[in-house]
This record gives sequence, structure tokens and C-alpha cells, in this order.
Amino acid sequence: MNRVAHYLQEHLLGEVLTSTDARKYFSTDGGVFSVVPAMIVYPRNENDVRKVARFTWQLAERGRVIPITARGAGSDQAGAAIGTGIILGFMAHMKRIVEFDSRRGLLTVEPGANYAKVQQALHTHGRFLPPYPSSIDYATLGGAVANNAAGEKTIKYGATREYVSSLRVVLANGEVIQTKKLNKRELNKKMGQSNFEGEIYRNLDKLFEENQETINKIHLDVTKNSAGYDIVDVKKKGTFDLTPLIVGSQGTLGIVTEATFNTEPYNPKTVLIAAYFNDIETAKNAVLELRKLPEMPSAIEVVDENLLNFIDAHNPNQLKGIVDKPFHKLIVLVEFDNYNTRIKKRMAKRAIKILNSMNVEYEMQTEDEAKERLWKIRHSAAAVITHTEGKKKALPIVEDGIVDRKST
Repeated sequence: MNRVAHYLQEHLLGEVLTSTDARKYFSTDGGVFSVVPAMIVYPRNENDVRKVARFTWQLAERGRVIPITARGAGSDQAGAAIGTGIILGFMAHMKRIVEFDSRRGLLTVEPGANYAKVQQALHTHGRFLPPYPSSIDYATLGGAVANNAAGEKTIKYGATREYVSSLRVVLANGEVIQTKKLNKRELNKKMGQSNFEGEIYRNLDKLFEENQETINKIHLDVTKNSAGYDIVDVKKKGTFDLTPLIVGSQGTLGIVTEATFNTEPYNPKTVLIAAYFNDIETAKNAVLELRKLPEMPSAIEVVDENLLNFIDAHNPNQLKGIVDKPFHKLIVLVEFDNYNTRIKKRMAKRAIKILNSMNVEYEMQTEDEAKERLWKIRHSAAAVITHTEGKKKALPIVEDGIVDRKST
């Protein structure tokens, strides 16, 4: 393997690491799995990524397979950022904001760009990316695309897949493609190409032609679907777009080197309501009623007493002055962010009317400091994920699971 590393280092601008310490560090991510890679490559640009892919493709043609795993911050909890072969680490160099079109709200970034820093930059332009995950402070945009990340704003705005406009992707053989919505003429032109990209479009078009009925049945009428390989949304309304197929595929279909996102207007002047429940059935009914409002809250987040008790036992100062003991069974945070102040206030009043009708204790805040204090209740969940006791750590068993509202 050292020969492979030496060859790559001679031909790449970025660094190639094979030290025991480096390989050990990259053998884990945010989950509990451990796989030691053969080497780590920090690509400096798209051309480096192409060279790595092309080289491993040529080795595979000769019967020697070396997997490539793209990695951002390594916060994934399901083992997606670890692998036995080459780890492509994007946080070292490929972390730029490439372009921001303020007129159209379009943002283009490299995969290693830190989500929180990009979000802060967008805020200065009055925009934001709504599907940010709870790991926003250290997650990357490339990781968000790979995971089809979602978060506290997803209930209103949707997940990452709804915001990715186009992607630059390095295929397994080193070719680079740009995914975007294609009309029929553009699709025919793609299918006429003699390269790997043309083969992909021809095979997918054939797959749709032969399996349209089955594909239609794949669609699930659910509030959230984080699964990858979203073939359902590739072909619709007279367009053909590989983007939804790539988003959520965890780097298995290609390596994203640039992503372009649509952004939304950002309004920090929100109304936040914290509702305190001692009865789970009442909380369920309240949430169902809140979801029926003419405009969906921008967030409905739930924290239960088990989490609060855990935090109180291991880091009591984190909740000091925010919530009192004994803790309620559930705390539900409901936020409204409409730019129209009248609509925002009207929705908040209707939410309070729902809570009053159920005799639920609540508090409403509009000041930034007070809202941050309440949000700390929800954001404290990160303490559970990162908590360790000796060699023990929290086990991520279910990731992005959903339950039918009607069955609860």
C-alpha cells in the first residue's frame, strides 16, 4: 500500500498520510464502528479528486480494489465516514464558499465548508439554509448533502434534498459531471454521449421506461424521508435530474466537489413558545393541532424528562436557571418566523389558544437572549450524544426514524 501512497503523493497537490496515528484517528466517526483506512488523502482541488478516482478505477480494472470514502467532519453516526481504503478528507483544503448570488439566493460551496461559518456568512446577506442539522457547528455542507441532513427547521422548510440545486460530481472513473434539471432536448443530448455520463443517463432512462409502475409505488407519503437513492424525484414534470439521486447516497454514487444550494430569507425576529406538559397524550394532541395551523411553525421540537434528568445528573449547570425541578414529562418548543409580523403574531396567538384550551403551562419569548435560553433546552441533547463513562459511550441505534402520526 505504501507504493500506492507514494504514487499518489507524487501526482497530487494535496497531502497523503499513512502514519499509524492518522489512520487510527480516521478509523472512527460519530458512531461506534471502527475501521482502519489504508491512507488519508487531503485533496486540494477537484483535479486531485479526479486523479484519485481515476487511479483506483485503473487498479480495479486489474483486479485490485481500493475503496474511496469521502469525509467531512466525521460526525456521521452510522459509519458513513469510515472505510478500509482511501479516506478523502475535505475539511483541510476544499472548504471555500465558491460563489454567492445574492439576487437569486444561490450559494455554491466546496464539500469541506463548515456549515456554521457558511450560515453566518448567509445571515449577513439576510439569507439562510433551513435544513441545518443539530451538528451545525462542526458539520460540513458536503456531509449534509451525503446525509440529506435535516434539523429543527425541517418541519416547515424540508430537508437538504429540497435545497440542492446542482452538484459537481466526480464519478468512479474520474469523469466530472454537473447535475441539474434537464429538459427533454438536453436529456437526449446527454444520452447521445459516448462517455460514462452518457451511459448513466441511457441506463437510467431505460430503467424508468421498464419500471415506471414500480418506481411510482416507491414514493412514501411521509413527513420526512432521509433515505438515499431517491430515484422517484429524478424524473418528473418534464425534467430529468440526477441531483436527488446523489443527495443522501453517502458518496457511493460519486464524490461531490461542489454543491449549489437555494437559500431562504432569514428572519431572526421570531416568536418562540415553550410549552410544558405533564401528560403525553395532551402533548400529542397539542402537536397535532399545531400542525393544522394555516402556516406551519418553523420548528416543533420535543425534549422529554429522561433527557433533562440525564443532563441534570451529569452537567447540572447546563440547565441552571432555565428549567426547574421536578422536570415536566415533555417540553415542546414551537417557533414562528414569518417575515410578515402580523401573520407571525396571529399564528403565535392561535398556538397559545390551543395550549390554553388544554390548560397547558407555557411561556412566550421574542427577545434574542430569552429565546437562546429556551433553545438551550433542546440543544443540550448534544451532551447525551457525546457523553462517555469510561469506555462506554452513547449508542446511536436509530437514525432519522419516523413514526406515522395517525398510529401514535
